[in-house]
Amino acid sequence: MYKAILRPFFFLFDPEKIHYFVFRLIRFSNGIPGAAAINKRLYSIEDKRLETELFGLKFKNPVGIAAGFDKNAVLINQLENYGFGFIEIGTATPKPQDGNPKPRMFRLKEDEALINRMGFNNLGVDAIVENLKGRKTNLIIGGNIGKNTATSNDDAIADYVYNFKALHDVVDYFVVNVSCPNVKNLTKLQDIDFLTELLGELKIINATKKVQRPILLKIAPNLDHNALDEIIELIANTGIDGIVATNTETSRDGLKTAKEAVEKIGNGGLSGKPVRERSTEIIRYLATKSNKAFPIIGVGGIHSEEDALEKIEAGADLVQIYTGFVYEGPNLVKRINKAILNKK
Repeated sequence: MYKAILRPFFFLFDPEKIHYFVFRLIRFSNGIPGAAAINKRLYSIEDKRLETELFGLKFKNPVGIAAGFDKNAVLINQLENYGFGFIEIGTATPKPQDGNPKPRMFRLKEDEALINRMGFNNLGVDAIVENLKGRKTNLIIGGNIGKNTATSNDDAIADYVYNFKALHDVVDYFVVNVSCPNVKNLTKLQDIDFLTELLGELKIINATKKVQRPILLKIAPNLDHNALDEIIELIANTGIDGIVATNTETSRDGLKTAKEAVEKIGNGGLSGKPVRERSTEIIRYLATKSNKAFPIIGVGGIHSEEDALEKIEAGADLVQIYTGFVYEGPNLVKRINKAILNKK
């Protein structure tokens, strides 16, 4: 039904407008008496064998929704009905910001991909905290944190620290986002010396808390082997808990969409099928080179159960979807979980 009827209708309209229309639809439909239970029956698999324990947390199943989908934590109580095992909200910034000028999200239908340059648009971390206080779901929730666009790189650590302190009581794990290509100069923060200082500061704050939250680092897909070796060493030196691999891609190589159409769209992060292979390569390299020394959340180009299993076999402990959810619909989560059970 989704691919035959709903997706063709949705794809008639601007991607960002449809994104928020779907949000309203999900909230409304799950508020109808009995609808949430119907959705759960349609899209969820309840099976103890899917439970995954990682960095001291128990995930209902290993399939999550990636950061960027529910930036402001407004659907945290509804997404469980679509079979997800965990939710990552954000990216959160200390102050509210509108993000980049519109239009800023584009479909590449031939490639089953998206290009976005949203620019960390969000309500600000304090508003997100208030939304998270209304949490009714028992799903694991991650907090993806970044810096405000107007904050200079010299002052960036203060932004991450503010987010970390604000969200600490209302999320279960953190993802430090320094690799998004859609925020000016953000990727410059992938410098190892800066990351060592930033992650060290967050670890010190974490140690003062009654409950320590796992801290993960989200990395870009364009890192070469030398850079990945540095990431492995960074994790060993800082003692953080894991990696999210990978963020969106800036390369436009190998796309089926006409070059002129892609150039007209302009800059932004590419997600979807074209990034699957590179994301999996990075997961496999990190897992193999480190001898599986740390957990990895695999994200990038998962549009089928085979794509998800590929990432798990490469070394991912959990997987996340976003663009695949847009193209394949909510049944994708159930399909992946079924495939994982069949492998057990």
